[in-house]
Amino acid sequence: MQALRDARDAGLHVIVVTGRMVQSVRRFLEPAELGEPVICYQGAVVADADGKWLRHEPIPLELAKEALASLRDEGYDPNVYIDDELYVSHLSQAASDYAGFQEVRVHEVEDTLEWLTAPPTKLVCVGDPDELDGVEARAKQAFGERLYISKSLPYFLEFAQAGVTKGAGLEFLSEHMGFTRERTVAFGDGENDIELVDWPPYGVAVENAHERVKAVASWVCPSAAEEGVAQVIEALLDSKP
Repeated sequence: MQALRDARDAGLHVIVVTGRMVQSVRRFLEPAELGEPVICYQGAVVADADGKWLRHEPIPLELAKEALASLRDEGYDPNVYIDDELYVSHLSQAASDYAGFQEVRVHEVEDTLEWLTAPPTKLVCVGDPDELDGVEARAKQAFGERLYISKSLPYFLEFAQAGVTKGAGLEFLSEHMGFTRERTVAFGDGENDIELVDWPPYGVAVENAHERVKAVASWVCPSAAEEGVAQVIEALLDSKP
């Protein structure tokens, strides 16, 4: 957190780009006191420091219902996100663990497929990483370019509107705030960070990152356990005239 505060104090924009819900990421970022917009839901939502949503790209309703039905056939009952709230059909152990991990409240609605009447921001399947690999491959074959499908963590398979990526969210925010791609450094580790790290000329993957993230990165820094991102930020600040 100190490296982020130092970057802020040096006059740099510090933008957090995450798959998390807005309410969840804001809670975790409060100690840093950054006061900047955040990019959430894999880029589907951009919210300013006051919580106002500047961008929202939800999944079209009928497509979301089609995806929900398909995933039920796979044996999953995905998390559904509407208006920055989490909904499930039943509070399974997986849903409970996810809500605990995100530190958010979960709402039971008995049947999300029947209940859903508005376009959701995203859908998430929670499960065994190896089994989700198969679900991901089949879902990409079934939905092609109609949905963005990626893992945020090995046990979270996420679905968003086509064209939604962390890189697209950063592109939107760069135009909104007036910073440039050429003067941006982006850090990432998970499979859902590929487009983020690939967006600027200076993309950095941590050592423990997904191999596909490393493949598009300009540099690889020490692992998250070694606070590699903080090391790079501190080195950049030390190099400023």
